[in-house]
Order: sequence, then C-alpha cells, then structure tokens
Amino acid sequence: MSIEVNNVSKFYGRQSALDDVSFEVNPGDIVGFLGPNGAGKSTMMKIITGFISANTGIVTVNGYKISDYPTYVKRSIGYLPESNPLYLEMFVAEYLEFVAGMYELSGNKKTRVKDIIQKTGLYPERNKTLAQLSKGFRQRIGIAQALIHEPEVLILDEPTTGLDPNQIVEIRNLISSVGTEKTVMLSTHIMQEVEAICDRVIIINDGRIVANDFADNLQNLAKETKQEIFVEFMETVSKEELEGIDEAITVYPSDTNQWIIENGGDTDIRPKISQFARDKNLTLLAISQKEQRLESIFRELTDV
Repeated sequence: MSIEVNNVSKFYGRQSALDDVSFEVNPGDIVGFLGPNGAGKSTMMKIITGFISANTGIVTVNGYKISDYPTYVKRSIGYLPESNPLYLEMFVAEYLEFVAGMYELSGNKKTRVKDIIQKTGLYPERNKTLAQLSKGFRQRIGIAQALIHEPEVLILDEPTTGLDPNQIVEIRNLISSVGTEKTVMLSTHIMQEVEAICDRVIIINDGRIVANDFADNLQNLAKETKQEIFVEFMETVSKEELEGIDEAITVYPSDTNQWIIENGGDTDIRPKISQFARDKNLTLLAISQKEQRLESIFRELTDV
C-alpha cells in the first residue's frame, strides 16, 4: 500500500480530532478525502505528511513508518497545504529552484524546474513574481513545488479553494494527469470534483471514518437507505395527501405542483404514487427516481 493508517487518534488537550482512524490508499489511486469543517481532514493529512504526530496509532507510507523514518517519508511525499504558503516576492523559476535546493535534488536543478513548469502549465507566467500571479496560477505553483522532487505520493488539501470555474477545471485536469503516475489523496468540499477525478472516496465525520469505498458503491449504499422520487401533477395536491401514500417517509415541494417524495428503503414506490393519482383523479405529468449524487450521500453520512 502507498498509505496505511492504522488506529490513529489525535487529541488537542481534551478535544478529540481523530478517533481510532484506519484506512489504506493503494498505489495509483486518486482518493477523495471528504468531511465537514472540523471533521479531522487536515489533521489526518498533516499526520500522514509528518508535520504533526499522532497520539496513538501507526502511519506507514510506501512501507516505512513515519515514526521510524520521518525524513524518508517526507521525501517520498509531495504536500500542498490548504494555506499554500508562498514567497510572493520570488519569481516562478526562482521559487521552484529554491524548493528544489531544499530537497537537495541531484542533477541539473534548472532542467528539473523547466520540466515541472511545462508540466504544470506555468510556462506563460514564468517571468512573473508569485505576487503577480492569479489564484489559479498560485495553486499551480503549489502543486509544482509538491511535484518538484518527483514524490510517489501526493497529498493535496483543498487544492481548488477560491478558484473560479475555469481555474477549477484546469487544476482538476492537472491532478488527473498527475494521478496517472502517482498516488493522490485530496481533500475538498466540491463534490463534483470528487465525482470527476477520484477513484475512491473516504468520508470522515467527527474524527471517525464513516465511509470508505468506490463512489458507485456509496451510491448503492444510499439507495438502500433512501430513495427520492420526483413527481409533477397537473392539479394542486396537498402535502398531507401525499404523506398518506404507503411508505412515503418525507414529502417536500420542488416547484408549483412538483414534489419530492422520499421513502426509507429500497422498495420502488412509484407504482403506489401512480395508484394514488388514479384514486384521486389526478393527472400525473411526470414521475422519476432521482439519482443519488455524492452530495446527497455525503449529507446522509455526516448528518448535515
């Protein structure tokens, strides 16, 4: 495994940030690490990268325990923290050469910097200071510095925070490209991002793992728990009437004469809705089962 986390707990005073967390990330995976604010995402990433230590448990990266081989592990990881600290007065190549120097790279540093500038799409901005770059290009710089030493594992904490839609797509494409060669673990609040680029999803809530599976499997899990049916009638119908449908758990309006009806299991209640419409002499204009998207699943599993 590229990353193995076994029974990790972390406390800040009496406050528990992580509670007996365990998971694995396989080589070549792009894994989305999701959770509400304060769930423990950044704490877990800082422990994996060796920035802070766990109170209990073991973290292994590429077969090496962080506690026993901290320097090796840090060399094998590229890390983009949420804050993305940069020396804004430096020029693009100057900054990347500085980072390469800290890693004591062998060979020609300038050649390596030129390669990473091309790979991360920074070439058009190569003659600017970091202060002159847009937020999107600063994020590219952050990814470039995380890649400069050719790590096997890439840890990205909220890599697209604050970017506009075009910049988000650019960074997603960059991460997808990098993910063909490396193991990538990224945290984000953007569910479409996870659906677009991640192979697997880990969801943490209140310091505990509540889901760890492929996105499709999580969708199936949610469908076993709840189904949402969209219905539209030509006539007006009351919420109370719809709540009388057998197995209808929750009913809420979507638009004029449009409703969402939830049931609490995997039984398809559309035939019962159709029978309800016939019994009430209602014209049923539309009826369909809503696809459970990752956002809905996330809300269910984290009780948001």
